[in-house]
Amino acid sequence: MPILDLSPDDQTITLTGEVTLPEVYAALPAGLFPPFPHVNLPGGVGGLIGRGGFGQTFPFASDVLGVTFRAASGRVVRAGGRTVKNVQGYDLTRPFVGSFGLLGELLDVTLRLRPGLSVGHVVHPGPLVPTTARFTWAAPDGTHVMHFGHEREVRAALDLPGAQPVTVPPDYAPLFPDGMGVGEAAALRDLRLGWQDGAPVPEAPALFRTLAASL
Repeated sequence: MPILDLSPDDQTITLTGEVTLPEVYAALPAGLFPPFPHVNLPGGVGGLIGRGGFGQTFPFASDVLGVTFRAASGRVVRAGGRTVKNVQGYDLTRPFVGSFGLLGELLDVTLRLRPGLSVGHVVHPGPLVPTTARFTWAAPDGTHVMHFGHEREVRAALDLPGAQPVTVPPDYAPLFPDGMGVGEAAALRDLRLGWQDGAPVPEAPALFRTLAASL
């Protein structure tokens, strides 16, 4: 499995883009969590970075510490690093996250891990609304809520009317045989976007296209 470095003490993991989200969860020691929910999505971690995360209710890019990517020109660009306060190349790390591949192909990424004594995941029939949980999204079977942290905090975040525990991580890859794009008739929806099979990606501003062309 192409996990390049795992440092529980530093609470970081460096891996290549083809690693799947469930593989990351399987590789982590108990009590450490990545900045995405325990689900399977097409495109692995590389696709997740390109789409700017999934289901999170916090700024996803703040947990992406560094990226290495190949620009359309063939140039390999390294931005950021393993430490939270590293500013070398930092100006390209944030723009790369959520760029939908416009800046280039992800080669590897360093993610910050977060500690948690307890974790829970439920699905309930209510609407998709902001919650105190770290992750929330709407799927065909209801609204999912996942949180990790102190046990009391987890219980409070998941105490929702009609909530049922989720014990098997959802596999959403079959919903997107042509890839995840943004659309109104969405199979999945989080607090940012609706995710539709094979739909187009958001239009990039002219200044962002100029940045991509310069790399």
